[in-house]
Amino acid sequence: MVTDHKNPLSFLPLTPFAFQVLLALADSDRHGYAIIKEVEERSGGTLKLRTGTLYTLLQRLVQEGLIGEADAKTDEDSRRRNYQLTALGDAVLRAEALRLEALIGDARRKHVLDDAGGI
Repeated sequence: MVTDHKNPLSFLPLTPFAFQVLLALADSDRHGYAIIKEVEERSGGTLKLRTGTLYTLLQRLVQEGLIGEADAKTDEDSRRRNYQLTALGDAVLRAEALRLEALIGDARRKHVLDDAGGI
């Protein structure tokens, strides 16, 4: 896949884990373990990122310019790296959320989901 680093749409669709990691960083800089806990808590325990998977994904997201290392280290452990969304990462996250929202709209129009979001 060829990615145009200036066009957020060229990154779509995101993998579910990439979307979850970017979403975890949408409101706060976080270190790896905090990202794992955020995703697990938000999903009610249905999504569990393994450490190896997370750090491979973080490395890829940094290389793609979607996230970067935040300047501040955590008070808990100065060895932990905090990550933050870049402007491009924010644009990609928003584009993916809109794409998913459109898919949900299609599912509602096809009566796969009712208007209340139930099955």
